[in-house]
Amino acid sequence: MHISPERIAQIEARRDEVQASMTRADLAPDAFVRLSKEYAEIEPVARAAHEVRRLRQELAALDYMAGGVDADADPLMREMAQEEMQLLKSQLPQAERALALQLLPRDSADARPAMLEIRAGTGGDEAALFAGDLFRMYQRYADTQGWKMEPLTANASEAGGFKEIVASITAPACSRN
Repeated sequence: MHISPERIAQIEARRDEVQASMTRADLAPDAFVRLSKEYAEIEPVARAAHEVRRLRQELAALDYMAGGVDADADPLMREMAQEEMQLLKSQLPQAERALALQLLPRDSADARPAMLEIRAGTGGDEAALFAGDLFRMYQRYADTQGWKMEPLTANASEAGGFKEIVASITAPACSRN
């Protein structure tokens, strides 16, 4: 997906505008909160846009050095520029994809916590032990992602584990993986 240079400039300009508005001394507290939320949403998008713009600019400069326009360039310099161009050409599609993902519209459910419910089902103590292992696996995964996992109800079994457990999982507002 190719995102136009104009769109990238718009994204970066909006981030700068929001950032400048947040520093005004006469800003009301509720306006500051609103701007802070907008900044938290636009900053990752602007960072991705900046990376795409940087890669495109470097490619243009290297193309000039590689002999696209500068015929007087040193042959060794041209070769190094071509090698660097190949590397950047492989990085550009990844950066453009990351920006395209950041530009996807947010789902209204993104801000709400997820509910995790695990039931042992049939199988007695072994099923309860498995349910406990499964819950701990999800808990460790949530920890590695920086999510908050909070058990709401739990019905432990005598052998360890859970007959049933319900937990709420909350991610930071800006998380977009």
